[in-house]
Amino acid sequence: MFHFLLRWMWEVIYFGFHAIVCNVLHCQPVTIVVWCSVIYGASIMQDRDLSEYRPSGSSSSRHVPCSHQLCESSLNCKSSKQQCPYTIDYYTENTSSSGLLVEDTLHLASVDDHKLNTSVQASVIIGCGMKQSGGYLDGVAPDGLMGLGPGEISVPSVLAKAGLIRNSFSMCFDDEDSGRIYFGDKGPPTQESTHFLPSDGKYETYIVGVEACCIGNSCLKQTGFSAVVDSGTSFTFLPNEVYERIAKEFDRRINATITSYPGYPWKYCYKSSSQELPKVPHLKLVFPLNNSFVVFNPVFVVYGIQGISGFCLAVQPMEGDVGTIGQNFMTGYRMVFDREKMKLGWSPSNCQDLADGKRMSLSPNGTPSNPLPTNEQQSTPGGRAVAPAVAGRAPPSKPSAASHTHLPSSSLKFCYINLLPLLVLWHLLVSSFPIDTGTTTHG
Repeated sequence: MFHFLLRWMWEVIYFGFHAIVCNVLHCQPVTIVVWCSVIYGASIMQDRDLSEYRPSGSSSSRHVPCSHQLCESSLNCKSSKQQCPYTIDYYTENTSSSGLLVEDTLHLASVDDHKLNTSVQASVIIGCGMKQSGGYLDGVAPDGLMGLGPGEISVPSVLAKAGLIRNSFSMCFDDEDSGRIYFGDKGPPTQESTHFLPSDGKYETYIVGVEACCIGNSCLKQTGFSAVVDSGTSFTFLPNEVYERIAKEFDRRINATITSYPGYPWKYCYKSSSQELPKVPHLKLVFPLNNSFVVFNPVFVVYGIQGISGFCLAVQPMEGDVGTIGQNFMTGYRMVFDREKMKLGWSPSNCQDLADGKRMSLSPNGTPSNPLPTNEQQSTPGGRAVAPAVAGRAPPSKPSAASHTHLPSSSLKFCYINLLPLLVLWHLLVSSFPIDTGTTTHG
């Protein structure tokens, strides 16, 4: 049994994860060291030496021509030999990214029983951003983003098609703002799960159906909704009516004085002592077949100079009937995106160990290792990339593993993290631009 972990990227921030990994040209192979954080943008990178990806500096880099079957913009090309362009317009704050596609080698470490064994190489498509707008100009995704969506061009799709992994992956956020990602992981047999839902008959993003929401021991009526599961969105968004019912019940059960924190996006905030929080009621999502998802930490802790200043229910209302389950709801879980069975799985985890690892087969049996389709192969372009969902902006709840410092509430900055994109490109930087993309897809 093998787990494949990322070992090469150029210090990429992707889907709420901060990965410190070695670049293919200059570093020795190491196990991936990954943490996620809600401190995003320049603040998390202030002590990091960011390195930009330059296709010209990579001996394994190749242009992706318009004739490539994964070039979705081939109709905009003047010739089949022209380098494939891409343009992505997002829903969020007039944010966009455009540039050219290149093909390069992703180096992975296979892990057996938590020990490094062999090195695996796979060709992936990289979108080199040449022009960014909106959030990117404010420091969003300063070192790129990896696409994990169902589309053919995303990294897990390419790895699965090459026969390197099962068509599934997992990610995990712990309560210390760190996390891991495992390609090929289908989760333990004991995990709970629910089916993904199609959008307009297609599985273009990870959508699930919630039947009811519970606060404490009370399950509220008329709180069912559909939601995009998006760990790249820092916080959770619920349809307006569902939000109001949940927030009012939460407020009724909290024994604390309500307050407000200027600049913070949440309505239900409360004062607290500098030492500890009052008892916070459990929040639970109920899925079909009575599968339940207990949110371990639905609040955002506000820190001042003297310590804890207060906390807020880290949920926001949104228009429409499709919400977003963000990173904060996933803390403490191993989240499995099984694209073979089209299921979302979850089980409590400390994000350090995969106790059932020996029983999991990450690589499909008897499947040949198929390379990425060559540039010469002809194909009709697939479905276009989907724009991201609205991302939450909020200050960090506490010092991240990266910073190790308490930030006074007046200095906390809003973060902007988009994840699990149906934009299935992994956007990295080119030398002229400081940032590239952070995306999530809204079905």
